Amino acid sequence: MSISRRNARRSVRILGLASASAALVLGVSGQALACNISEFKAEATCKGEKGQITVTDRDFSGQKATVSVFLENNGADEKKIGEQVVTGTKEGATIVFDEDWAPGAVYRVNVNVPRFIDNKSITPNVIAPATACKKEESPSPTPPASESPAPSASASTPAEDSATPSASESSSAAAPVSEAPSNAPSAAIGDSNLAETGANSNTGLIAGVAGALVVVGGGAVYFGMRRRGAKSGS
Repeated sequence: MSISRRNARRSVRILGLASASAALVLGVSGQALACNISEFKAEATCKGEKGQITVTDRDFSGQKATVSVFLENNGADEKKIGEQVVTGTKEGATIVFDEDWAPGAVYRVNVNVPRFIDNKSITPNVIAPATACKKEESPSPTPPASESPAPSASASTPAEDSATPSASESSSAAAPVSEAPSNAPSAAIGDSNLAETGANSNTGLIAGVAGALVVVGGGAVYFGMRRRGAKSGS
């Protein structure tokens, strides 16, 4: 059975439309698989005590992408941290931006790939951790007043030792001050000699009066006894 020209033309048209449709679908899907903003990832990390913003590109098609990082302030770009070019790989190509971020700081990461990604930002924005990379040293506590260090031995040594007079000073202070020699006789020396020898005293007078009183007393006793004897005889 022979095929007419009309049927042949119709078959060719159908095949052409099918091929064009397949090519269009493959082209669109190829572009979709080639590069996408979802293949980029960014985070704030630490390297020792230094802060970093790390961006990873997992575009297996190998497209070159320009990555820019901005510090945000109230939803607006405050300053540009840096810009680098990265070529994606299936395993992931990583680029690093040195940035000593403050805890809780916000960064916007912009990606530009010609014909694929037109200056789009990675969502959500990068938020730095609550703890900084460099740990600040805590100051040593100040001891309370009750625990203040005791004064040193030199400061607490009483000063009375230094005030104690030396032996030579004490002997010189205790020794009487010699007076200048004088030719006049000392009245105290003459008085003491008279008292010791008995000169210029009333001892003889007193002895004489006592003797007289004894004699008078004896005579009175004698005469009293004679009168008593006379009375008893009569």
